[in-house]
Amino acid sequence: MKQKRNWSVLLGAGFLMATSAVGPGFLTQTTVFTESLGASFGFVILMSIVIDIGVQLTIWRVIAVSEKRAQDIANLVLPGLGTFIALLILGGGLAFNIGNVAGAGLGLEALFGLPVQTGAVLAAALSIGIFLVKEAGKAMDRFAQLMGLLMILIIIYVAFTSAPPVGEAIVRTFAPTRVDFLAIVTLVGGTVGGYITFAGGHRLLDAGVKGEAALPQVTSSALAGVSVASIIRVFLFLAALGIVSQGLRIDAANPPASVFQLAAGNLGYKLFGVVMFAAAVTSVIGSAYTSISFIKSFSPYVARFENRFIIGFITISTGVFVTIGKPVTLLILAGALNGFILPITLGIIIIAAHRRNIVGDYRHPRWLTAFGILIVLTMAAISLYLGAQALARL
Repeated sequence: MKQKRNWSVLLGAGFLMATSAVGPGFLTQTTVFTESLGASFGFVILMSIVIDIGVQLTIWRVIAVSEKRAQDIANLVLPGLGTFIALLILGGGLAFNIGNVAGAGLGLEALFGLPVQTGAVLAAALSIGIFLVKEAGKAMDRFAQLMGLLMILIIIYVAFTSAPPVGEAIVRTFAPTRVDFLAIVTLVGGTVGGYITFAGGHRLLDAGVKGEAALPQVTSSALAGVSVASIIRVFLFLAALGIVSQGLRIDAANPPASVFQLAAGNLGYKLFGVVMFAAAVTSVIGSAYTSISFIKSFSPYVARFENRFIIGFITISTGVFVTIGKPVTLLILAGALNGFILPITLGIIIIAAHRRNIVGDYRHPRWLTAFGILIVLTMAAISLYLGAQALARL
């Protein structure tokens, strides 16, 4: 019985991370970049998966052995740094969550013809309902698993109906004709940037999965999360590639909806609605939960009334979207923003992994340290390069 409960928690944390990553931005980014890069986008996906594994394993392990949340770890590295990181994550999480709420509205529009703003409000109400349940953690885990499996099944079906050139995709994954640095930063940011990479780690900590003895469980949970997100990304890429390879035009106003409809007609459009809603509402939940987890250790009041703050976070996100709009642009920008945050947060965790006052006698694997440093330097260099390009255009 105990083992069963442990697996429930481990899968719950993995799916929470994965469904937090697989939000509206994930769907939109994958479709937009597949249209612009074609089969070579497979290389970007491969790079993002490799980076995802290195990032998740490092961060989740350090959170587990230190038995502390990321902001508390950062404050031990340098006083005040945790507060800065918490504000950074909170801001990025809010930006992402506005896009998540928008995506839920787009999903319900496709399913039932509701106005996007009305759909967004209904999705927010459902998300809030999760945190009104007495055992909100368990409800969140189960909901994430159900929605994750539903998305996988639908996207695999749509990928098959679009008849993608699988052979070309495999070749270009390892021998791309074009490499887009912005796509790499955006994909990594959308999968393990900002709050997303801490979602599962913080959830395991709250569920009591911690300490060096729990590392095998932590590793299994992290790899499960990366695997789920990667399966969805790959099949969504193949679905979009099938449409692009046929020379069909993807509607810029709602790229993923266009792919589903072109692949499977009206049924495809309705299935898009299901996938977009599932992706968005689970991301709303994951974003709100993780963002608030970054500030609850700073105040006993926030910790005591955590669910109320989560509900407030969802309410604010919904209010901003309803008054501002522009979901597609916001979803792309949010992913890029989180990609810029990643080198900072990962760098801090790597330093913490070698501080005895934080991790005790734990010895972080050398290969993970080297891999993590490489990711930090690469992502920082790409981010600076893209930032310089943006300034040059001003």
